[in-house]
Amino acid sequence: MDLIKKLDECEARLKEVQEMVMDPNLVKDQKKYKDVMRENGYLSDVCELYTEYKKVLQGIKDATEMITMEDDVDMKEMAREELKELEAQQPKLEDQIKLKLIPPDPLDEKNIILEIRSAAGGDEASLFVRDLWEMYTHLAERRGWKTETMEAQETEVGGFNKIVTSISGKFVYGALRFESGVHRVQRVPATESQGRLQTSTVTVAVLPEAEETEIEIKPGDVRVDVMRAGGPGGQCVNTTDSAVRLTHIPTGLVVIQQDEKSQIKNKEKAFRVLRARLFELEESKKQAERAATRLSMVGSGARSEKIRTYNYPQDRITDHRINYSQHNLPGFMMGDMDDMLDALNVYAKEEQFSQL
Repeated sequence: MDLIKKLDECEARLKEVQEMVMDPNLVKDQKKYKDVMRENGYLSDVCELYTEYKKVLQGIKDATEMITMEDDVDMKEMAREELKELEAQQPKLEDQIKLKLIPPDPLDEKNIILEIRSAAGGDEASLFVRDLWEMYTHLAERRGWKTETMEAQETEVGGFNKIVTSISGKFVYGALRFESGVHRVQRVPATESQGRLQTSTVTVAVLPEAEETEIEIKPGDVRVDVMRAGGPGGQCVNTTDSAVRLTHIPTGLVVIQQDEKSQIKNKEKAFRVLRARLFELEESKKQAERAATRLSMVGSGARSEKIRTYNYPQDRITDHRINYSQHNLPGFMMGDMDDMLDALNVYAKEEQFSQL
């Protein structure tokens, strides 16, 4: 890619977009308004870096000319020092620009439905479902995101066979999109008297939450069944028909919601989950290449299908997709995940840039 040519194109496009922003009629079309403002922000960031880059290139040119033309020894030495600093800045700035040139995905700003399920490992796997759920909850607290439990299937040992949570806030999907997949844990279970190491797996699915206007669900396409909720619970759980099961006939998707005592609330939550799953199906069809970079397939939950390993004896977390490891597992499980999430996003952007 000709970097300067690409940046010149961005500058020209920014002028066009800024003219669109000044049009008073733009706000009448909310979707177009959001798209234009998003592009304006993106191009402004790129062009700000380009301005800095041009200053560095001009500085290199001026310093080189001074070294060649100047007779004063002190001035030459000063120019050499300046040239050395600027030449060190240039590749770093180019790397920043290359990453910034990848346009932001509109999905990155979306809220998510987070599904965590026990896979291989029995009780220990269910306990790790709880640990992962608490990890993402801590991360949400650190970032000022809001969480809401949609569904929770508790186990007798205090874990979860499955827990579904909505997370809303700024740039949620963009931050967590690469968390989908099989997470493997290696540790000695609290119930293990012999101190033997156990390996268990848990599956995580991160679904961008769709708005009602983005996914139209026709009434005739959904069968709604109501039933009595099962499992442990308080009064009313097993005495009223509050649980709701939605069956999306065209796709065969089934969503069951029973956490709330109110049938209306359960139905509302079930439709939110159904919309998210349908939205994910549509996005996968429209942009198959995104699925390859997003690594969103959960798989069967077999121990071999892992994206990340949490090794407690060695205090190490390893993401196998980018061959990246870090230590301080206790801190990581408290939501201190920024380094890992940043490494995944940088890797994905570099992969995208190499395909431009």
